[in-house]
Amino acid sequence: MSESRLQAAGRPFAHIARFYPELTAFRRDLHAHPELGFEEVYTSGRVKEALKACGVDEIHTGIGKTGVVGVIHGRSTASGRMIGLRADMDALPMCEDNDFEWRSAKHGLMHGCGHDGHTAMLVGAARYLAETRNFDGTAVLIFQPGEEGFAGARVMIEDGLFDRFPVDSVYAMHNWPGMPAGTVGINRGAMMAAADRITIEVTGKGGHGAHAYLTVDPVVVSAHIITAVQSIVSRNVRPIDAAVVSICAVQAGDLGAMSVVPGKATLVGTVRTFSSRVQEQVEQRLAELCAAVAAGFGATAQVKFERIYPATINTAPEAQFAGDVAQSLVGAHNVERNMEPSMGAEDFSFMLQKKAGAYLRIGQDARGGAFLHNSKYDFNDEILPLGAALHAGLVEQGMPPAVQAGKPETRAVVSTAS
Repeated sequence: MSESRLQAAGRPFAHIARFYPELTAFRRDLHAHPELGFEEVYTSGRVKEALKACGVDEIHTGIGKTGVVGVIHGRSTASGRMIGLRADMDALPMCEDNDFEWRSAKHGLMHGCGHDGHTAMLVGAARYLAETRNFDGTAVLIFQPGEEGFAGARVMIEDGLFDRFPVDSVYAMHNWPGMPAGTVGINRGAMMAAADRITIEVTGKGGHGAHAYLTVDPVVVSAHIITAVQSIVSRNVRPIDAAVVSICAVQAGDLGAMSVVPGKATLVGTVRTFSSRVQEQVEQRLAELCAAVAAGFGATAQVKFERIYPATINTAPEAQFAGDVAQSLVGAHNVERNMEPSMGAEDFSFMLQKKAGAYLRIGQDARGGAFLHNSKYDFNDEILPLGAALHAGLVEQGMPPAVQAGKPETRAVVSTAS
């Protein structure tokens, strides 16, 4: 197995690059054994095994069901500081369409979002930090289950994550096929949108399709609702704000009954926003508009608005710091500090609601043109050392060793690599 061709500056990268083959083998093993949220028994077991081999000081399991937390103490802990690093572990319920030897061994399950790589990068950081301990404080490594729709971050928090490990700040990163390998993206605000689920129940009056005048057709009502809700963003939300309302599924009647007008129809979709003000505005207008449209046809419509994941909002000082750490590794020209946010969602948002911190994107190239959640996707192993070094740099530069006894620095001065 050849070493990574990807290059970066700094001691962490050079150190971690030496065990790139082991990280690659670990990542590919996880890829071959994908598990859904809260079912990551094999994955968490492999993580525990790896952390033990790395010499991590404490390993805590069963936090948030299948979550694992590793704790590494620096050469000194006089600063009292504690930084959290998070990686997600779960896979997706989808079939893989690859033929390499580490493809999924489980039909219908696939690491189609790169969480196998995220886990491997954090394991790489754990090994480096445990071997060097060039920091003053405590590093908390959070291996989180159930990011893909299960709100595993919230479950870990509810299970006492930050009570047991009261970190000062917390960081996470996600691979991004739309960016070149060796680049990092971040901004000082929203990185990902809030994800809400909407369910619209339309009730009319069923009957014979040949005598539709005797019915209140919920299919017709649903069609008008689908069109009408598109006006919410264009005519209610300010152009400088961002929102998406998408009706993604409609269920009404029976495909085998061509002449039966059903009595009910159900519409399901999603709303994406960055601010709570816009989120509340969209929720209110959805309820008002759907009820009014339905009433115009003599039907009724009930809207259920479920807030699934909040928006992922970086805190400005931590985003600035994380950008500085990335710059020290790959140079200013390879760090995008005004990254355009995505309308996708991420449950790391729950952690950022509790703690200061930042969420980064690490470029990995769109290998074979496959983006995230694509059946042809695979994580780019060449970015493993860089991702691990970035995690490690957040710890070392965020909790540097004291320059004078009794006077620990609170943050390192970051040099620029070119």
